[in-house]
Amino acid sequence: MTWRIGVDSGGTFTDVCLFEEETGRVEIWKVSSTPDDPSRGITAGVVEGLEQVGAAAKDLSFLGHGTTVATNALIELKGARTGLVVTDGFRDLLEIGRQKRPNLYDMMAEKPAELVTRDLRRQVPERIHHSGAVELPLDETALRAELRALREADVKAVAVCFLYGFLNTEHEARARAILAEELPEVFVSVSSDVAPEFREFERLSTTVVNAYLGPVMQRYIRRLQERLDGIGLTVAPQLTQSNGGVIGFDTAAELPVRTVLSGPSTGVVAAQAIGRMAGFDNIITFDVGGTSSDVAQLRGGVCGLTGEADVHGYPIKAPMLDIHTVGAGGGSIAHVDSGGLLKVGPRSAGAHPGPVCYGLGNEEPTVTDANVVLQTLNPVEILGGRMKVRRDLAEAAVARLAEKLGLSTMDTAQGIISVVTANMAKAIRVISVQRGHDPRDYALMAFGGAGPLHAARLARELGMGRVIVPLTPGTLCALGLLLTDLRADFATSRLMALDPARGGDVEDGFAGLETQATAWFDREAIAAGNRVLNRTADLRYMGQNYELPVQVPAGPITAATFAALKEGFEAAHRQRFGFVAEGEAIQIVTLRMEAAGIVQKAEFRPAEPEGPDAAAAKIGTREVWMPEAGGFTPCPVYARAALRCGNVVEGPAIVEQMDTTTVILPGMTGTVDPYLNLILELPA
Repeated sequence: MTWRIGVDSGGTFTDVCLFEEETGRVEIWKVSSTPDDPSRGITAGVVEGLEQVGAAAKDLSFLGHGTTVATNALIELKGARTGLVVTDGFRDLLEIGRQKRPNLYDMMAEKPAELVTRDLRRQVPERIHHSGAVELPLDETALRAELRALREADVKAVAVCFLYGFLNTEHEARARAILAEELPEVFVSVSSDVAPEFREFERLSTTVVNAYLGPVMQRYIRRLQERLDGIGLTVAPQLTQSNGGVIGFDTAAELPVRTVLSGPSTGVVAAQAIGRMAGFDNIITFDVGGTSSDVAQLRGGVCGLTGEADVHGYPIKAPMLDIHTVGAGGGSIAHVDSGGLLKVGPRSAGAHPGPVCYGLGNEEPTVTDANVVLQTLNPVEILGGRMKVRRDLAEAAVARLAEKLGLSTMDTAQGIISVVTANMAKAIRVISVQRGHDPRDYALMAFGGAGPLHAARLARELGMGRVIVPLTPGTLCALGLLLTDLRADFATSRLMALDPARGGDVEDGFAGLETQATAWFDREAIAAGNRVLNRTADLRYMGQNYELPVQVPAGPITAATFAALKEGFEAAHRQRFGFVAEGEAIQIVTLRMEAAGIVQKAEFRPAEPEGPDAAAAKIGTREVWMPEAGGFTPCPVYARAALRCGNVVEGPAIVEQMDTTTVILPGMTGTVDPYLNLILELPA
């Protein structure tokens, strides 16, 4: 038997999904994460998962994994000691930024710490003109002197970002060569390789973040590769990136900045595939883990890409799925603020010590503790019986909080759920209502360890009529690794009018990107028949400060191409902002090319209907606190693994499985579809 395996390393658990190629069999497994060295948890997950199916590492044809190593290093400021080389006169750009406060009306707001201290920011004489012409040659003698000073300062990484370096790479390329001579052991990050796009500060920030994370990611990849070699893995492992695709370890080590938001990306990839199979085009994904909730909008079955994001205060220009995150997860801590109000998050109990009910020393109640007290979560054990929980400890912690609020224990527990639901609803409104979309026109796809637990109330809050709970929601990000392709994105900024007279310039720009894409295809050994290219352009009205991506039709660049771009831009502008500025000049800002290497993916077969009767899946009854029913209510409990295609479950009910729990509220109906998704219908 040949297996494909996806591993998603989260803050609390490491999820494993195994797919057997010949039969289509899917198995899942979970182990505790090991934040001190994530490679240990990943390797343990692979070994234990393979043991469950009677296989070994030599039986694997694919191993893909997602990790939060880069994200955590940035959040916790545990990157490498980094130096920076910039154009003379631009030493303080990293600190000045856009001269904007993080929060406009917060006079006490603190900017994030600079990743490169001022003494390690070095400037050299050189200047590229905005046309791309060399105005002042690079002073190589001065550069070598500055690099030697950085060597004396014991830097482990160096970032290079020259003014207009994205238009003419000559000076940055020469700086890279001199760095290899003067500091051969350090990690080097050059802006024309990392983010060859305009907007100087964002390009600089991205290049610095890449350098700051480089040595950390290299050490992690080296340790993981050694551990995987030690268990007998024979295939080249892959790593997820923020755009939803996977890349080889070598590319990930060179461009760690592209993995910073990789954690939730493959869950969205899996949601796209499951939505297509289940027949849902418009979906809002709802991924709740231990520390955060990630939401994304899928319109026409596709999640949009964004070319820039602010990650924990640091602007990053890199292609990534358009995912919005809030600090509301199962481990989010409930507390009373200075005004005497109940708040939940963003602080989290994490994996260690975890929620109070884990019995590992935490005394502050979390969302998970509230669910255990309410008994929506099994008050005795979770993870299919592998982990015992202490309801008495959770109840005592919630009671202490209730005393501060002057409420009963049960009302406080329910209040925690209501507050966290409101936080989650706010996140969904950001990606829907604030962008001109009505969430009632979408189905809610709930996954992550806690997504199905909260989905019913969230859907009701937003007026959404349908919830999709996949077969393996708690490990969907791991499953997504088995449904994605190899992928790389290339970009070049070319500011020009949207005018057919500039067709040659657009053609030349895309030709350069295609050359880069072809080189990447060759490095990854992707067969010619499995190579796919997709072109987009970022457009704006002249004078605007933000762009909208528009699809570029296949084929030669002609007058018809420009007409299609104009039509696409106006449609996107009308959708986002509600109007079109008739007669205003439109400008091309950046040309982009997505390169995808198509790989074999997990394929799922529909099941035959077995009727609506779900009695065979019922495993008991539990008293669950449901304010919709007036308090504690006897709820039938069903085993998700025993539900069959066509089975119908009437609410109130609880559906349990190893990786999550689904709550079905009174008046709701759950139906199992041919792909064994549980489809919850809310009353009109």
